[in-house]
Amino acid sequence: MLVFLDESGDAGLKFTEGSSNNFVVTLVIFSNPAVAKAVDETIAKLRTKLNLPAHSEFKFAKMDQSRRERFFKEINGFDYCYFSIVINKPALRGEGFTVKESFYKYACRLVLSNAAAMLTDATVIIDGSGDREFRRQLKSYLCRTINDPGAETVRIKKLKLQDSHRNNLLQLADMICGAVARFYSQKPDHQVYRRWIRPREKRVQVWPKENPGLATEGTHTIR
Repeated sequence: MLVFLDESGDAGLKFTEGSSNNFVVTLVIFSNPAVAKAVDETIAKLRTKLNLPAHSEFKFAKMDQSRRERFFKEINGFDYCYFSIVINKPALRGEGFTVKESFYKYACRLVLSNAAAMLTDATVIIDGSGDREFRRQLKSYLCRTINDPGAETVRIKKLKLQDSHRNNLLQLADMICGAVARFYSQKPDHQVYRRWIRPREKRVQVWPKENPGLATEGTHTIR
């Protein structure tokens, strides 16, 4: 089983200085490695169809609407699924959330916990850019908190760091995460992209739910 993880937004809480209201983390899960390979090849071929350089990276934030939709159309019908967590940052309480590294680790833990029932001997692949020591700590933290010590099989078998520039399936996670994040924005195209990927959606959780009109889950602190 292959799992690709990416995020959208930032972990900052300085809203008057430009911090995003939401921080989104998405998992894309392939139960069948052959399907993952087919999607990888499809994304590679799309660059040729769009006359893009072979080394170019598909990133939701850097693409226009037509190319975003073309991307989702190309992968439509493949057998994968995804989970997302949408962190409603203005509703957060607790000093731990002011530490960006702790915040990021906890957000990853939340979305992996939602997908835990599906995970068996999974190889989780995360974009390897950034501080190497922090990424090492992240690997240890997620394996420790998601795996069940008493189980016969592990949920996370391996956790790898790879460069998204060289990994089409990390780029897929970026695109899906971007589509989910856009859905919860107020931008004019916020409903355009999620319709393409909704058949593959397992769960999108908004956490904590303290916005007007949403059921309240209470305040939360990092544990």
